[in-house]
Amino acid sequence: MSDNTFSFDRADDSSGFLLWQVTTLWQRGIKKALTKHKITHAQFVLLASLLWLSKQEQDVMQIDLSSHSKIDPMTTSTVLRTLQTKGFVARQEHATDTRAKVVALTTKGIAITKQAIKTVEQFDKDFFSILAGRQQEFNKLLVRIAASAG
Repeated sequence: MSDNTFSFDRADDSSGFLLWQVTTLWQRGIKKALTKHKITHAQFVLLASLLWLSKQEQDVMQIDLSSHSKIDPMTTSTVLRTLQTKGFVARQEHATDTRAKVVALTTKGIAITKQAIKTVEQFDKDFFSILAGRQQEFNKLLVRIAASAG
């Protein structure tokens, strides 16, 4: 009697399982790399996103950060509160929409973000070096997956 619980013969045939494994290894490495900056991965993502968005827009709203980073709004708010306590960001009410929060990096926040970006980009370069010239193709596939997942 055969057991057809799994549709795969080998675990390595499951894209989801492979993505889980690679993501876990990547996140573990990022976490370790960021310890010298004393920030978490979520904090880094919001800081880097804020720096990125602030180069494109004058006012960056908290909801913009949530949307850009794909971090849910409640978690974004909680992480930003921690970053504000650390002196890395400042938050204030929007001039015309009192429900919206405008977020900006402080001078201290800009400095730590730029240092952390160098660390993360070097880690990514090393981690993804196995792709040997196929990283652009890999990134396009990831974009397609993210876009289709909504």
